[in-house]
Amino acid sequence: MSYQRPKGTADILPGQSELWQRAEAIGRRVFDAYRYQEVRTPLFENYEVFSRSSGDTSDIVTKEMYDFEDKGGRKMALRPEGTAGVVRAYVENKLYGPEFAKPYKVYYMGPMYRYERPQSGRQREFHQFGVEAFGVDSPALDAEVIALGSDLLKALGAGNLKVVINTLGDPATREAYHAALIAYLTPYQDELSADSKVRLAKNPLRILDSKDKRDQEIVEGAPKILDYLTPEAAAHFSAVRGFLDGLGIQYEIDADMVRGLDYYNHTIFEIMSDDPVFDGGFTTVLAGGRYNGLVEELGGPETPGIGFGMGVERVMLLMQKQTVTTSLPVYLVTIDDKANAAALQLAHAIRQQGYAVDMDFLGRKAKAQFKSAAKENAQLTLTIGEEELASETVQVKNMATGAQKPVAFAELRTNFKQLYEELLEADHE
Repeated sequence: MSYQRPKGTADILPGQSELWQRAEAIGRRVFDAYRYQEVRTPLFENYEVFSRSSGDTSDIVTKEMYDFEDKGGRKMALRPEGTAGVVRAYVENKLYGPEFAKPYKVYYMGPMYRYERPQSGRQREFHQFGVEAFGVDSPALDAEVIALGSDLLKALGAGNLKVVINTLGDPATREAYHAALIAYLTPYQDELSADSKVRLAKNPLRILDSKDKRDQEIVEGAPKILDYLTPEAAAHFSAVRGFLDGLGIQYEIDADMVRGLDYYNHTIFEIMSDDPVFDGGFTTVLAGGRYNGLVEELGGPETPGIGFGMGVERVMLLMQKQTVTTSLPVYLVTIDDKANAAALQLAHAIRQQGYAVDMDFLGRKAKAQFKSAAKENAQLTLTIGEEELASETVQVKNMATGAQKPVAFAELRTNFKQLYEELLEADHE
């Protein structure tokens, strides 16, 4: 039997994983600049964490969630997105307490799971970087989070970016808009898709996000939420736009954008790229928004929140032309098997001083070992043969200059840092 990885998953192999590490390092640097700290939450949660937060009419809950019953009879689910688990952790650990600064800023990195048709940049197991900021309702924070998302993508090498924003208003806005949507859509009820017929009764806003072509035709003439904003909601959205203008961030307003999760309100946004790698115009790479009310939904006190999630696989498509070259400080060359014990001991001693070391384990000739050293971009080779064993020295060669000299075992074991810097000085002279 031939075993293969599950459909919609991928093996990230050496050669690729270095690029992922680069993306993670860039992400951590940008998040740190904005004063976000890392949080790590479980890969699975109680089913209700996601059903209550995402909404029981969302595609994630109705079609895409990997849910299961564990051996204790509890209904669990693999996380389909990052926000709900972070909010649950925020509430459970009482991070809203007065001893914590506001906004309380965290970021996460890790895998998510959704059962959907695999396609380029979108798998069933996929990865996200995300941020969440709790405890502040200021439109200035909305603008800062959008700026953070833009800075992150630019730092990762993304170009041709477009920022698209909208507002879903406050509860009073939503109530008035829901009534207007129902009044508009009810005459089309028989023409709506099966999913949208259910949503018409439960959450008509979801119909605006339908992928069904007839639904899309119908909603083209639907009323726009911007016409139903309360004065307070309109002021919040106006302030966000003003802050973005002040930051020099260009944006478009899409009054039909609703996002795919029920917990959003006020500012929502997507950052897209039309890089040729996507083959089809602008593709969303990073998206998020404000979710005042979600903390209360999961049992916490009244607490505003805002955040975004970024698809790492799509970023990898953008980064695929980048290369990561690494150098190896030391390669140990053994002339024969008698040198293996001494080589292992020296390698161990040098590693304990903080330097990477590789050596041969195949019993190959010295010439083949030097080829391996060159292939691994080794800076120094340390050669040990019969004579070196007798004198307890190694022949150290600078691979860039060809210069070499003998060095005592004892010096390598105790003072490699100074020797390493001295031996490489010739590269910079």
